[in-house]
Formats: sequence, C-alpha cells, structure tokens
Amino acid sequence: MFARLDWRHYLMIRGNCGSIAAMQDIEKIWDRRLKSPAGNWLTARSRLLHFALIQYALPKERLEKHIPTDIFEIPEFDIDGRKLALISAVPFLDVDFCFERIMPFMKFRFGQTNHRAYVIHRETGEHCAWFFGTTLGSPVVHIPRQLWRIPWHQAGYKIDCAYDKPSQRFTSYRYKVTSDWCSAEVDIEDTGEPVIVAPGFPDAEELALILTHPVDGYFYRLDGRLGTYSVWHDRIKPLTHGRPKHLYFSLYERLGLLSREEMNKPHSIFLAPETEFRILLPPRLLKR
Repeated sequence: MFARLDWRHYLMIRGNCGSIAAMQDIEKIWDRRLKSPAGNWLTARSRLLHFALIQYALPKERLEKHIPTDIFEIPEFDIDGRKLALISAVPFLDVDFCFERIMPFMKFRFGQTNHRAYVIHRETGEHCAWFFGTTLGSPVVHIPRQLWRIPWHQAGYKIDCAYDKPSQRFTSYRYKVTSDWCSAEVDIEDTGEPVIVAPGFPDAEELALILTHPVDGYFYRLDGRLGTYSVWHDRIKPLTHGRPKHLYFSLYERLGLLSREEMNKPHSIFLAPETEFRILLPPRLLKR
C-alpha cells in the first residue's frame, strides 16, 4: 500500500507555503501520493476516456443522514458567501478494464459513473471520498456485487463524446444512463479553459488534493456494513472547465440532495479526455 497523506500536516504547510522548505514538503506529499503501489493479484487497471468531475455545492445537513458522521466529518467550503459541502458525479468510459496480474488479456469496455461526497476521516484527518454507489454498463457488475457486496449497479449507457486534440476540448460531451438505481442525463459544453482554481479553493494544490486526487474511498456495502478500497492514478491533465447544457441524476432527487433545478447549477465541471486508474482490490471491511 502507498503512504497516506497527513492532511493536518498539509494544511500546516500551506499556511507557510512561502518558504522553500514548505514547498519541498508539499512536493514530498505529492511524491508519496503519486507513487504507484505494488498491488496484488486482484488489482485492476483501466484506461478511462471522456472523464468528467461534476461538482455540486449543497448544505451539509442534506448529507448527514447518508454518511456515518461518527467516522467522517463533512467539510464545508466558503462558496459564494456560504459554508457548503460538496458532492460529485464522475462519468467516464472504461476501455480496457482488466485484472492486471491474473487476467491481463481479458479486457472489458463499459460506461461507468461514480457518485460520491467529499469527506474527512476523523481518525486520520485525511480528505477522502464517500461513495453513494456506482453504475456500470456491463453484466461484469454482478461479480463484485456478489463477491464483495459493493454498491455497484448495472445500467444502460449511450455515450456521444468527441474530443478534438488540436483545440484540446470536447466538441460534444453527452451521456444517457438508464438504471433503476440512478438514471442520468449529461450534456456539457467544454469551454476549453484550463482548470486552475474553483470557488472555495485558494489554490490549485488544495483543489487537486481534495477534488481530483482522493485515493481512499468508503461506502455502505449492500449488506449495510462499511467497506473501503483505494485507488491510484497520476495527476489528471489536461483538465478544462465545462459548462452545463443539461444535467440530471435521479439518485440526487431521490435522496433529497438536489432538486432538478439545482442539478443544472453545478459548483464546477472538470473535463479530461483520458486518464488511467488502478483499483486496489479486494475491498476491506471497516470496523467501527
């Protein structure tokens, strides 16, 4: 396993980031976060295309009944003069999902969307992701559901995405997801403007470490117990700002997190043509 980020240490460093020593310490933290772990015989790998991070700001009270707040703190960010929590929908296309050691030759292609909130583990002080669940456009989803009770749900996917390399922007970005658990409609305009900062974040480092680079994820298993697993990926670049044309996620309406109107007013949208993830399986039970 890779080293954890001591978030309290990072905040202390950021408060003194003018010194050369502090900047070197931040670089060491990134070095640890970006070092690829050895993995094991169940570690999976996938190249992800048409990747988006769609963030929503909302009062943390809407999240509290869905997250075990005895274990996780729900951080709030200063956004438009209010203290607000953040959640995100993360759609993408897996193009060569495989178990890199035992079956690297057997590859799967499917659409996927992760639905998550940004939280802090109270014991470690580290920013991480709380997963409401995931939709996958493949029958492969039933294997982890049965083996590990992960809250992954089968869905139908229609994807209409086109990326223009010379201009480094998407000329079309559309997903339509059909699922009993979370149907979705995603239509985004890529502005082509690079992501540097976003409301609630004073600098690019904090934005990256909280929004684009959480490596530990937690969730309620299908049997109600708590589970966790980790991922690894490099910095996601290039990232450009997206502008919503139409957005809808049935899960957020059902859970009382966002109204249909609010879904079309995201905090931010980040787009990337491609990135690669490693998923450190199997998930582990989390003892309370």
